[in-house]
Amino acid sequence: MDDQVDKRSLSGLLALQLHAGPPMEVQFKDIRLKRLPLKDAKKIVLVAGKASHGLGEHDFPAGVYLLRHCLDQVPGVIAADYYEGWPSDPTAFDNANTILFYMDGGSGHPIIQQDRLSLLDGFMKKGVGLALLHYAVEVPKDRGGKELLDWIGGYYETGWSTNPHWTADFKEIPKHPITSGLAPFTMNDEWYYNMRFRNNMEGVVPLLIATPPDNTRGTREAASHPGRPEILSWAVERPDGGRGFGFTGGHFHAAWKDENFRKIVLNAALWTAGMEVPEGGVKSTLSEEDFTRKMRTAGN
Repeated sequence: MDDQVDKRSLSGLLALQLHAGPPMEVQFKDIRLKRLPLKDAKKIVLVAGKASHGLGEHDFPAGVYLLRHCLDQVPGVIAADYYEGWPSDPTAFDNANTILFYMDGGSGHPIIQQDRLSLLDGFMKKGVGLALLHYAVEVPKDRGGKELLDWIGGYYETGWSTNPHWTADFKEIPKHPITSGLAPFTMNDEWYYNMRFRNNMEGVVPLLIATPPDNTRGTREAASHPGRPEILSWAVERPDGGRGFGFTGGHFHAAWKDENFRKIVLNAALWTAGMEVPEGGVKSTLSEEDFTRKMRTAGN
């Protein structure tokens, strides 16, 4: 290990020094490169699922790319983006301060496959943050439901929650680090609501609240609360020191052009990583190239 931080190479070099002696054969076996903790920075890992639905919908790779681009503009943040639903690099989450998932959920949710819930539980118990966007908040009740209640305070439960397209009008923004710099705004999206939250909303802090049209209340439980304002985004602080964030919007890629829409998620990435959210929230700029990079096109 090279302790000369200002001189060491960060990639592409594996060296062996041999002193004088008879000829010999050298073999390398089971070499594992270890990720070192970041100094004076926070590591935010963003994971995108495969794009699904129609063009401009559930375009998770394009969404994660632009979020990473925005986080690259924030001092003290090292953002790493991964695709295809789960990192192929087994060390991807090492030393992460928070992990953000933006992907299709349900029974095919990447985080509930194989032993990944157990793996994530280990990170959560170390105080790593967790943020889930849109469909990523949905897991089966009996496989991932309990974990998401613990980790982020709530989740989408099939048969209980509902997922209509409607225009949410966020008239009042509560005070919280994640809402720093947010102004009232409206957004047409597939906003899930009537989420399954912890009993008595223990520790759950609502962040975005809007009242949906009653004709969108697509489950018996949702329909039993006509006119009720619904929670579309929330945050929790866990006893293990970690933080969680849920956000039910994000169906349409076009929504990311809205500064408020981006800001709440970028603020949440910092907050769940244990960082101080700057006054006025995370400021970000997007060029058209940033927005369209990694977007699906017809026939792709």
